[in-house]
Amino acid sequence: MERKYLANLLEWNSDEDRKPLLVLGARQVGKSYLIEELFAKEYYKNRYLRIDCSDDTDFVNFAMRNDSLDKVLDYIQIHYDFIPDANHLLIFDEAQECLPIIKMMKHFCERKRDIPLIVSGSLVRIKIHRHTHKRGGLADKGFLFPVGKINQLIVYPLTFDEFLLNYKKPTYDFLLEHYQNKKSIPTDLHQELLRIFNNYLFVGGMPESVQTFLRHKENPTIAYEKTSARIKEIYSNYLSDMELYQVSAESIMKSRLIFRNIFSQLNKENKNFKYSEINEKYRSRDVATPIEWLQTANIVNKAHLVKEHVTSPLIEDEDSLFRLYLSDVGLFTYQSGLNAKTFASSKDNALSGIYYENFVACELAARGIELFYWKGKRDSELEFLLNVDGEILPIDVKKTKGSLKSMQEFRSHNKRSTIIKVSANQYGYNEEHDILTIPYYFFSFFLNERF
Repeated sequence: MERKYLANLLEWNSDEDRKPLLVLGARQVGKSYLIEELFAKEYYKNRYLRIDCSDDTDFVNFAMRNDSLDKVLDYIQIHYDFIPDANHLLIFDEAQECLPIIKMMKHFCERKRDIPLIVSGSLVRIKIHRHTHKRGGLADKGFLFPVGKINQLIVYPLTFDEFLLNYKKPTYDFLLEHYQNKKSIPTDLHQELLRIFNNYLFVGGMPESVQTFLRHKENPTIAYEKTSARIKEIYSNYLSDMELYQVSAESIMKSRLIFRNIFSQLNKENKNFKYSEINEKYRSRDVATPIEWLQTANIVNKAHLVKEHVTSPLIEDEDSLFRLYLSDVGLFTYQSGLNAKTFASSKDNALSGIYYENFVACELAARGIELFYWKGKRDSELEFLLNVDGEILPIDVKKTKGSLKSMQEFRSHNKRSTIIKVSANQYGYNEEHDILTIPYYFFSFFLNERF
């Protein structure tokens, strides 16, 4: 499976000023596969060592007792017959199970910078936060996150362009060429591309879900059924993970309630997150920590409200209204209850607009773009705001043409700028209203061009 993050690893590897690399991301987004299968085996063939801290208890126990870089390197040389140097890659996977390794990254940077070092983990920051905020924790032992001493890479589920690259490479090349030349797609092909895009809405970007779908794509019925079963497992695993590193059973319960209710929170006229819909007694202080946990674990994406007049840089409105999106479109579709048989037989118009809205949120978040949405008077709203070189570009996510009302209201409060309309319509530019229409299948390429 191809991943765009391989280019990031190659760039890091060739950088003369590289530092130890910390690779983060939610569980099951393919960090280990990316690092070992795509990078290490190809570019450090027979010249790398991967230590899995979730499995290698002897190493973890030693590192916990001896958090000295020299002692750890001696241990590695003796027990693995491996000499870390400039020509040999060292990988520590699931580093949240051995936090002294995170601390040691500072010493690697200062004393052994020539050694190519990659450290990865799913819940590293969560475990650090947990253990530095309890009595007798890492804070009491002088633990400091190695700020300024590391490079970082955050891995997300496959975006649509990555999905398409693995699904049908010639189709990917065709789309890229048409987008680069700003050409619309013939009607018949346009409908076929929307069908492929709808497959992505169901499958999502979790590598195991994508691989399952691709193995059976010649038989759509089986592909949907097997992929649905795999997504269900991932969804259950995410719920189980919420027991890790949380302070109390109550916090775990709240995290699960929030996670399970994201579709229903968005599937209403007012899509702002409402505490009372989870529990009528809840207030913001009751769910602040669980939401922070879900964000830090890269399980949800949070969008902040901006009202009427917009400034650059974007700053959330002081009344703190927000929306939550799931970090993977396949998990979102699964949570909605739309089963494989229904999805496979549904026409495009059977899906509500929030499926496409969550898709756009995932595409933005995967490029490190903070999420903001806009509301004006008389219930006018635009789903997202994009800051491109100081210019604010509103994004209107629609299934079809939609209305000009919200766009006109936005411009009554703000400097005129191009409106980006993401929809099922053909690519095109309306000069009179300064509206650029981007079909769903072009949106990845649009963002790649700018970020």
